[in-house]
Amino acid sequence: PTDVLDPGESLMPRKPRVVWHSAHRSNYTAANRGAPQIDKIVIHVTQGSWSSAINWFQDPSSDVSAHYVIRSRDGKVAQCVSDINIAWHAGRWRANRISIGIEHEGFFNDPDWFTPEMYRSSARLVAYLCRRYNIPIDHKHIVGHNQVASTRCPGRWWWWDYYMKRVRRFA
Repeated sequence: PTDVLDPGESLMPRKPRVVWHSAHRSNYTAANRGAPQIDKIVIHVTQGSWSSAINWFQDPSSDVSAHYVIRSRDGKVAQCVSDINIAWHAGRWRANRISIGIEHEGFFNDPDWFTPEMYRSSARLVAYLCRRYNIPIDHKHIVGHNQVASTRCPGRWWWWDYYMKRVRRFA
């Protein structure tokens, strides 16, 4: 992928279009967070499809959720938990309390899932979230799941340099 903006792409961060697919209320903690409480964005890979992640978040027995899910083929964004609420995505309560979780459709051991469309939508969303919640655009505040819990997610194929460059460009 190249780092060239598509025609019509704005450099100003704005919330991308999202479709709402609410997680079951038993899979997140209702809160009233704002910029002072939100300090990180945690990047995940679903280890499955976009729809299976959404369905899992809607299953009351799953005990898991994320704020957003990004589809691979076209970058479509689903929001499953309001930003002000605490999604259960990081495996650590402290990390959940201060972060927004973004799942990306695919498998972390298969780079074919990480499409330019996915990176573009995710970077645009993260640029918007960083601006809205005063989150610095750096790898200390935009982190992989593996940086907050014992996991391999998002895996060695997540292209951090390219991704962070896109986030900065959209911001």
